[in-house]
Amino acid sequence: MNGGSYKIFELTQSCQATVIPGGQPMLLQAGEEVVVTQTLGGSATVQTSMGYLVRISAEDSEALGLCEPVVKSVLVDGAPFDIDQVLGQLRNVFDPEIPINVVDLGLIYGCDAQALDDGSYRIEIKMSMTAPGCGMGDVLKKDARAEVELVPGVSEVDVELVWEPPWGQDRMSAAARLQLGMF
Repeated sequence: MNGGSYKIFELTQSCQATVIPGGQPMLLQAGEEVVVTQTLGGSATVQTSMGYLVRISAEDSEALGLCEPVVKSVLVDGAPFDIDQVLGQLRNVFDPEIPINVVDLGLIYGCDAQALDDGSYRIEIKMSMTAPGCGMGDVLKKDARAEVELVPGVSEVDVELVWEPPWGQDRMSAAARLQLGMF
């Protein structure tokens, strides 16, 4: 396989992956060579020797043998709750095909906090995908929930996929458009 400017890795152990964009599970075997196209938010997007583009979760990324640990945001327990912390954590969730986080990509349609009787918060997130047929919705929902659960004071997280209004490039932040060369 020709990796071009991308780095080729040999998997050190078998691991689960998710086919992009269909969302089907795929087992990658130890010893298989893959080309890493993106490592963001702890997960990795790789191209297999058979040409499939797949996502390896942060939990399974050790199969790539990457030595650098994932640096997570440092959140302080006891600090007052701030919805900006939630959005900050959502910026750790990346589209597996486009190297932009879901906030700047404009996939977050709503993010609301409701105070609960015990002093904790329930976070309700409405998010979309770049295309209705994208099979990665459940994967990104899981990633979003896991990131937001790290925010001190958050005890419940609900992530709902919505399709109205349809996502469009106009929802992207100026920084995301600039990064993708869409001035």
